[in-house]
Amino acid sequence: MPHSHDHAFHAFNARRREGLVCSSRRNFLKASLAGIAGLTVPHLLQSQAQAAPGSPRPTGKSVILLWMAGGPSHIDMWDMKPDRPLENRGPFAPIATRVPGVRICEYLPKQAALLDKFTIIRSMDARHSNHEPNTVMQTANLDAEPRTNPNARDYPAIGSIVSKYHGPNHPSMPAYAAFMRSRSHLAFAGYLGRLHDPFMAQQAAALPVYDLVGTDTGQVTNPSLFQLPTGITFERIHERRSLAQSFDGIRSELDTDGSMSAMDRYGQQAVEMITGRRAENAFDITREPAAMRDRYGSHLWCQQALLARRLVEAGVAFVTLDLSYHTASGTWDTHGDNIPPSGGIWNGLRPLLPLFDHLVSTLVSDLDQRGMLDDVLVIAMGEFGRTPQTGTQGSSDGRNHWPVVMSMCLAGGGFQHGQVIGATEADGGSILERRVTPGDLAATIYHHMGVPLNTHFADPSGRPRPIIESGNVIRELI
Repeated sequence: MPHSHDHAFHAFNARRREGLVCSSRRNFLKASLAGIAGLTVPHLLQSQAQAAPGSPRPTGKSVILLWMAGGPSHIDMWDMKPDRPLENRGPFAPIATRVPGVRICEYLPKQAALLDKFTIIRSMDARHSNHEPNTVMQTANLDAEPRTNPNARDYPAIGSIVSKYHGPNHPSMPAYAAFMRSRSHLAFAGYLGRLHDPFMAQQAAALPVYDLVGTDTGQVTNPSLFQLPTGITFERIHERRSLAQSFDGIRSELDTDGSMSAMDRYGQQAVEMITGRRAENAFDITREPAAMRDRYGSHLWCQQALLARRLVEAGVAFVTLDLSYHTASGTWDTHGDNIPPSGGIWNGLRPLLPLFDHLVSTLVSDLDQRGMLDDVLVIAMGEFGRTPQTGTQGSSDGRNHWPVVMSMCLAGGGFQHGQVIGATEADGGSILERRVTPGDLAATIYHHMGVPLNTHFADPSGRPRPIIESGNVIRELI
């Protein structure tokens, strides 16, 4: 699929004539390297750089982030207020869960039955967070809000930090992968450099195509990542790699910005990813038994969840699923009945909840049955909560953005679960007790991944920056 953005080999200018020579050994080498780049792999593979000196080695731990783009309504899902007036409590009823005394939305019955394996956080402070782009919660940095800070995009995603200071759990897999619906829904590597941007997983898997309002078009994507150009065989790729290694003089001449030395470091991994087939197999959902594919279901998001499990099983350390149909603010942005495509709480959120319920409960149960749940931390959240009052923007039941507080849930990671952390005031509009910050969440993720919390990285000016500006591991989980 054609793309307009630069790739990792754009500086090689492999197809550009140089000087008065139409063909040269230099151009031949560059074309050889561009041949591998044409497979769209090496730039993405660079994200699995080995950890910096003194930092921990890969631990076998991983994270799956279910990103609910748009901001899911905490009051209508995990922090219900059934005794309040209708315009506050919303249209849904609460149900009992596996955890005594804890009640959640009636449209989440599968999660309710498994709630002993989950922790619900009802007091997450989402102040400063916004969407398009959705960066504050994904970076754990309150300054990472592009609408108010022109340097916000420089703050690296948590997944990018994991990429740099943990790396993949297998050398032929990327460290950080994402199924992305829109670039504005994800945080990227920023100061860490493009080599720690997420691997665009949707380019590597055949997946159903949904339109902006969630209708299955009946089409399936045709992934090109592992398709070799016409006339290129695995043997020729290995030959090109050997030839590149033999051109020491040309390599030295071209190495003006470190790009060739990077190829020395990552080139073999690019070849291994293509010819070793580990990554290709991980993205091939047809390798799953039919019963397991049926268990997850045919919906796009559910197939991505199954692929996420396959990816962490194969060695990816951090996977993000962009749970949105729409490429703008996000499908969970339930402002009101007259705001397409999301609708309000009844017409917009209600159809999403059984789907999310099936997805998250199936994923957690599958990981548990495979003995993987202690190693895989599953997180489900969006960028903020929704207003305590319904009926916004001319609708009967829509809710606006509410960054004052939000709810989220976690499972796995070897943590203590079957609990609720924090509480909101009677109307769900503000934090009553146990404030949890984005920095606390990031610290908990890094603790799980074995990344020291005092780790610093250097920005382009050489200034050391902490991976956590302020935050501590969520003590109730340990």
